Amino acid sequence: MERDQQTNITEFFLLGFSDLSSPLQATIFSFFLFAYILTLVGNGLIILSVSFEPVLQTPMYFFLRNLSFHELCLTTVTVPKVLEDLMSNERSISLLACSIQMCIFFAIGVSECIFLGVMAFDRYMAICQPLRYTSVMNTKMCYQLTVGSWVIGSLESIGQTSFIFSLPYCRSNHIAHFFCDVPPVLSLACSNTFINKLTVFIACMFTAGVPFLLILSSYINIMSSILLIHSSEGRHKALSTCSSHLLSVILFYGTAMFTYLRLGTHGSDENDRMISLLYCIIIPAINPLIYSLRNKDMKAAVKKLIFKIPNKMN
Repeated sequence: MERDQQTNITEFFLLGFSDLSSPLQATIFSFFLFAYILTLVGNGLIILSVSFEPVLQTPMYFFLRNLSFHELCLTTVTVPKVLEDLMSNERSISLLACSIQMCIFFAIGVSECIFLGVMAFDRYMAICQPLRYTSVMNTKMCYQLTVGSWVIGSLESIGQTSFIFSLPYCRSNHIAHFFCDVPPVLSLACSNTFINKLTVFIACMFTAGVPFLLILSSYINIMSSILLIHSSEGRHKALSTCSSHLLSVILFYGTAMFTYLRLGTHGSDENDRMISLLYCIIIPAINPLIYSLRNKDMKAAVKKLIFKIPNKMN
């Protein structure tokens, strides 16, 4: 009987916000749609501005463009499906589609953790090692670090997803979440998931913990160097190039690590959804504002691009 139940599960149902009333679901739909449009427009403008503005052809903006691409991918792999489910109320997702969504989401998340560490290293070289900066952070190195973060994220994700979906699922096919995330899917397995949770924990400690230590050590050295700058203008300029990245690190790491480093505990479904909302929806939507509002060159490039688009259309 159990074997039949295991083999019969070919799809999952994403419960998401199905426990809420219709008016509340409509409100959530509007919020998700607005946040997704804001994410597309904001990150799209950053990508285009950095790509076409000669002033922004530096390693810092090269990495910022790639961070914006990460954010676009992170929301695109989850939000359209949520919007579809809120509109149709079907909420079903095939086993294959669920595994693909988890794999892509995990790959982007791991890659972004590593990439935030790369951006901290870039700031460290720019402020603490300015004479070596251009020789170390050359075009080749920038591409190698970017590709390396994606390769590590992809390999880690493929391994973890394959391991998770090799488990038998017979308890239920109702996922108490709005996308196929690791913790809610693992909770449906009818075999012992201790090894899976342990591997995810170890992977998170490696792919998130190591970059976090790199970020921490980089900023300790950066702050020490900034304190040695005599002019207040110089200190302000150095701080302004780091503050946006540091805020992004706090927001992303704070929410993502809280989710994946507590796999062995039993949090409420509502709290898990709210935390996921932060790093899936809210952070990608506000990151362009964080980076553009605090950067004169970026603001000027975005304005230039916005005014250039209507002129080309005419």
